[in-house]
Amino acid sequence: MKKLSLILVLVLSIGLMSFVGCDTADEDTQEVKLAYVNWAEGIAMNYLVHSILEDDMGYQVESTQAQPGVIFASLAEKDYDLFVDAWLPVTHESYMEEFGDDLVDLGYNFEGARIGLVVPSYVDIDSIDELNDVVDNFGGEIIGIGPGAGIMAATNDAIDVYDLDFDLVESSDPVMVTMLSEGISDGEWVAVTGWEPHHKFASYDLKFLDDPEGVFGAVENIHTVARDDIHDYLPEVAQLLENFYLDSEQLGDLMGDIAESGDDETELDVARRWKEANQDLVNSWIPEQ
Repeated sequence: MKKLSLILVLVLSIGLMSFVGCDTADEDTQEVKLAYVNWAEGIAMNYLVHSILEDDMGYQVESTQAQPGVIFASLAEKDYDLFVDAWLPVTHESYMEEFGDDLVDLGYNFEGARIGLVVPSYVDIDSIDELNDVVDNFGGEIIGIGPGAGIMAATNDAIDVYDLDFDLVESSDPVMVTMLSEGISDGEWVAVTGWEPHHKFASYDLKFLDDPEGVFGAVENIHTVARDDIHDYLPEVAQLLENFYLDSEQLGDLMGDIAESGDDETELDVARRWKEANQDLVNSWIPEQ
């Protein structure tokens, strides 16, 4: 009887040790909380960073989608750790003014973010104020996206300011890209509402028309913004994000992969696949141990 009791105690002890061991391993894996808005470039960059932190640096990562105001406020409260899609100095200026004292800017990860009117590079005008001279070449139309998008309001402003004899056609991002693609295939002149970064710049040779009246605003950079103690709390993560940088072709390629992926792959799956195909670039961002 005593022997049976001893065996039972040993079995229970081994089980308890195993259970405790599992908890200790989980506690040793530090968590990083990422936040992103539902913008294509933000989704792409967020999940690329997510995959690097999990696969190459051993962190447990949580990604949460939210509105920009919620993200900035939550970073300041340290409920989130990082946001890789802060458009500065214009788009998110008000949030930096309100919460900037409790945040740290880790620098830009993309240069030259902008919105405007985009045409194929073979179109031989360069400015919006030349559009009325060639209105028939474009069929009198500018192909837009959804009616609620800020770029649609800006384009309507441009039609008024430049007194353009053009109609702004509502569609969607996929439809706009399809019409652009078909126009280029046929060698036609086509004008669309455009913004960069966008995967269409990786697929086609395009250009923004100059905007001498400044209707579409200034060119911006995309920054990584973090909680203000990030260098002490997650020093290697801070260093990774300070090194993190994509050019237009690289980000457009990643966004294109996500846009063209099927329902059987998540954004994280596609970002992970892109990461593995560009591992040398990714390795150049990861801090040395």
